[in-house]
Amino acid sequence: MGTAYKCCFLCDAHQSSWIVSSNVAGSVKQGERGNQPSHVPRHDGQASLPADTQFTNLHFSRDLAAKPYYPIKPPVRIRSSPPPEASLLPLRRASARRSSPTLRHRHRHRPPIQIPRARTQMRAPAMLRWALAAAALAALLSAAPAAGFYLPGVAPTDFAKGDELMVKVNKLTSIKTQLPYTYYSLPFCKPSTIVDSSENLGEVLRGDRIENSPYAFQMREPKMCQIVCKLTVTDKEAKELKEKIEDEYRVNMVLDNLPLVVPVQRQDKNTIAYQGGYHVGVKGQYSGSKEEKHFIHNHLSFLVKYHKDEESELSRIVGFEVKPYSIKHQFDGKWNDASTRLSTCDPHDSKFVINSETPQEVEVGKDIIFTYDVRFEESEVKWASRWDTYLLMSDDQIHWFSIVNSLMIVLFLSGMVAMIMMRTLYRDISRYNQLETQEEAQEETGWKLVHGDVFRPPVNSDLLCVYVGTGVQFFGMLLVTMIFAVLGFLSPSNRGGLMTAMLLVWVLMGLLAGYSSSRLYKMFKGAEWKQITLRTAFLFPGIAFVIFFILNALIWGEKSSGAVPFTTMFALVLLWFGISVPLVFVGSYLGFKKPAMEPPVKTNKIPRQIPEQAWYMNPLFTILIGGILPFGAVFIELFFILTSIWLHQFYYIFGFLFLVFVILIITCAEITVVLCYFQLCSEDYNWWWRSYLTSGSSALYLFLYAGFYFYTKLQISKLVSGILYFGYMLLASFSFFVLTGTIGFCACFWFTRLIYSSVKID
Repeated sequence: MGTAYKCCFLCDAHQSSWIVSSNVAGSVKQGERGNQPSHVPRHDGQASLPADTQFTNLHFSRDLAAKPYYPIKPPVRIRSSPPPEASLLPLRRASARRSSPTLRHRHRHRPPIQIPRARTQMRAPAMLRWALAAAALAALLSAAPAAGFYLPGVAPTDFAKGDELMVKVNKLTSIKTQLPYTYYSLPFCKPSTIVDSSENLGEVLRGDRIENSPYAFQMREPKMCQIVCKLTVTDKEAKELKEKIEDEYRVNMVLDNLPLVVPVQRQDKNTIAYQGGYHVGVKGQYSGSKEEKHFIHNHLSFLVKYHKDEESELSRIVGFEVKPYSIKHQFDGKWNDASTRLSTCDPHDSKFVINSETPQEVEVGKDIIFTYDVRFEESEVKWASRWDTYLLMSDDQIHWFSIVNSLMIVLFLSGMVAMIMMRTLYRDISRYNQLETQEEAQEETGWKLVHGDVFRPPVNSDLLCVYVGTGVQFFGMLLVTMIFAVLGFLSPSNRGGLMTAMLLVWVLMGLLAGYSSSRLYKMFKGAEWKQITLRTAFLFPGIAFVIFFILNALIWGEKSSGAVPFTTMFALVLLWFGISVPLVFVGSYLGFKKPAMEPPVKTNKIPRQIPEQAWYMNPLFTILIGGILPFGAVFIELFFILTSIWLHQFYYIFGFLFLVFVILIITCAEITVVLCYFQLCSEDYNWWWRSYLTSGSSALYLFLYAGFYFYTKLQISKLVSGILYFGYMLLASFSFFVLTGTIGFCACFWFTRLIYSSVKID
C-alpha cells in the first residue's frame, strides 16, 4: 500500500499527549514499519531533563496502540431483477387456469406465454444502471492502490522555499484542573490583530480556541534569537502566571494541522518521549535557597521537520517540535523592539540559548523578553506517515489481553446458553408436547406453566418503551460512528470530527428511536402514540441537556474557554428540536401504522400467583450479578478510553474498540438470556424490567470504576474540576445503562418469543 493513501484510525479526544518513539530522531522510513519494535517500554521511569530545570509532579502516561490497517473488500454483486421463472410464474398460472378445464391437465395444455414488450423495455435501463454502478465501483476499487486518495479535508499542503508558515496557538490545558483557557488569557505576546480560526461543533464543545500568533516562519529559512516582544508583568498577570505554572498548564500550538510536541530523552532506554505542548513554566529553587520560585518559559527553540520532493523542490511538513527555555535576557543600550541586540542571545557573537542557567522569574513590575529560534530539518518520513510518531504502538499486549479476557467470558456464557438451548430447552419442549392428559400437564413445573402471563404488559410499560427506543438510538449511533472510525474517516487532523459525527448521527437515529418505541408500545395495546413519541424525544435528551447546562455554567463561572458559547448552545437546541424531534415523530408514525406484534401465546385475564422465590433468585441479587460480566468484558479497554479523555491523549485503536463492542453485545445478550431462563423456570413471569436492568446494571460498575480511576490516576484537586469529572461520568454511565439495558431486553424478548412459540398450548 502506497503512502499516499494510508489512513489513520484515531480519536481526537485531546490534542496534547505523551507518546513514545522508538527512533531517537523521530523519523520512520517508508516501508520499514515492520522493523519497529512491537513493544516500547512504558513511561514508568523519569525522563532526563536539563539539569537546571526542576519539574515537579511530572508524570508519563501510557502509550496507545499502533495504527491498524484494514483492506478494502471487493464489491458485492447484487441481483437487479428476479429470475425469469419467478417473474413469469403468475402469468403461467393465470393462463393455465383459463385454458385447462380440469385441474389434472391444466399444466399439460397451457398456451405459450407472451411477455409484454413494455415491461421488458422498462427493465433494461434499471439493469443497465445497476451494471454501470457495479462497474464504476469495481473500477474505483481497482484503481485505488495505483492512484491513491486522500480523505476530505486532510489533503497535504506543499510549501516552496520562503513560503510563509502560519503558526497558530490553541488552548492552554492541564490534567490537574481539566479547565482549558485561551492562549491570550495569559500575558503572552499578541499580534496586531487576533484572528479566530473557523471551528466545527466538536472543536467548540472540546474547548478548542485556535488563533493566530506573532511567530513568523518562512519555509526552510532558519532564524536565531528572534525577539517577539517585551512585556512588563502587572500584579494580576503575575498571579495568573503563577497559578497556571502551579497547575502545570501547557501551551498548545498548531502548524499545518500538526500539534506541537516537546521531545524528552528517556534515561532507561534509547527512546524519546513526546509531550504534547510545552509547560507555561516551572517551579524551582535558586542554589542555596529553599524558597520555591516560579519561572516562565520565555525562549522557544522550534524545529520544523519537512519531507522534500526531489523533482519539484516542494516540501511538506512532517514534524513540529519545540524545546522551551527560561532565560533572563539582557541587552545593552536602548530598547528598539525587534531590532534590539541582546547580550544573552546574539547569533553574531555565536551566543545561543542552550540551557536555563539564568532563568526568568515571574516578578511583579519586571520585564519579560520573549524570543524564539526556528530550525528546519529534512526528514525521510512521508506526509502520510507523519502521525506515526504520535501514535506509536506500545500497549498492544495489554489490548490483546483485554480481547482474550473478554473472549473467555463470552465462551463461558456461550457454553451455558448452548446447554440451555440445545439440551434443556429441547428436552422441555419435547416433554411438554408429548403430554396427553391435563393431569400430566398440571403435574409439570417450569417455564411452560407461566405461558398465560409471560407476555402480560409490565408496570410502567410506557417508560420501558421510551428507554428501549433511546437504547436503539444509542446503538445505531455507536455502530455507525465506529464503522466510520474504523474506515479512517475520523483522522487526527480533523479536530473535533469524532464529537461532531456522534452528534449528527445521534440526531439522525431519532428515526429508529421513534419506530422501535412505538412498535413496542402498540404491542402493549397502547393507543396514545403521540404521547409516547414526545417522551421518547425529550426524556433522555432533556436529562442530558440539564446536566450539560449545569456543568457548562460551572465552567463559565471559572472563565474557561471550555464553556460553550450561546450560539453553539442554540445550534444544539436547533439540532434537537429541528431535526431529532421531527424524525422521532416520523419513526413513531411509521411504527404505529404497522400491525401490532402478536405474542405467540394468549394472556390470561387473571394474573397467576408467583410462588416464593429462593434467596439467589431475588431480583436485586440477580440484577447486580448480571452486570458484572458485561463490565468485566470492557473494563480494560475502558481504562484507555478514560486515559485518552482525562489525560489528554489520542485514542485511535478503533479496531480493538470495535471487537470489544461486539463482545459487549454478545455478553449482555447471553447473560440476560441465562438469567431470564432461570427466572421463568422458577415460575416468575415479571421479566420485562428485570431483563433491562440485568445487563444495564453494568453502568453502576462503570461509575464505581470511574470513582476508583479518579482517586488513583488523576491529580484533580479543585472542587469545580471534580464536579465536572463526576458529572460527565454520570452522564456517560447513564448512557451506558440505556445501551446495555436495551441490548439485554431485546435478547430476552427474542428468547421468550422463541421458546413459547415452540410448544403446543391448548
